[in-house]
Amino acid sequence: MRGGDNTSESPGLLAPADVEGGPLRVLVVEDFVVLARTIGVGLRREGMAVDVALDGTAALDHLGHTRYDVVVLDRDLPGVHGDEVCRRLVTDQTETRVLMLTASGSVRDKVEGLGLGADDYLAKPFDFSELVARVRALGRRSSPAQPPTLECGDIVLDPSRRVALRAGRRLDLSPKEFSLLECLLASAGIVVSTEELLERVWDEAVDPFTTAVKTTMRRLRSKLGDPPVIETVREVGYRIGSC
Repeated sequence: MRGGDNTSESPGLLAPADVEGGPLRVLVVEDFVVLARTIGVGLRREGMAVDVALDGTAALDHLGHTRYDVVVLDRDLPGVHGDEVCRRLVTDQTETRVLMLTASGSVRDKVEGLGLGADDYLAKPFDFSELVARVRALGRRSSPAQPPTLECGDIVLDPSRRVALRAGRRLDLSPKEFSLLECLLASAGIVVSTEELLERVWDEAVDPFTTAVKTTMRRLRSKLGDPPVIETVREVGYRIGSC
């Protein structure tokens, strides 16, 4: 379903964000409000930037304005059906990966869902740890492969285990601090702008004029200690120094 120019006559859906690697940007589309919010909160705790849509129409609106690595898509949606949302993603040939959720775990439903262009399929009820593992696996397929651990000098970060070390000492990082460090390490010395960090680490609810990046960066630098490794490039953004 993936790659190529957007040839659809319908409003275009955006490809994944330009910043390669780092935290995943995920859209959860689920009409059961409690489940949608629970998944959103859980994935955010895993360091992902998550937006939530409660119907197919809202999902297409999100996809038309924001780039996502993975869409967790309930199949039976009100308004625009989940099947149609999936078809639109296929038609627009985006690199966004689709994990389809359904109340039925029958082989027939799985075949139908995958036949629509979904990349993976998960029947309800599901174990949350399995959902996280599947989302991460799809995220790795939506962008160039990233090594299992990210390293720069004496800094080592393991995204799957949510562990960050400096000189062998485990760092006590908040989810946002961890994701910020992950994004900078994944960029391998390339400057990442404040706007790109907001796109990758936060979600649509963040105020674009917020000082969240600056505040979180200050806390992260403090926890990383000396010698400093994060460089501020004036009026451009931030980067991790030479590794």
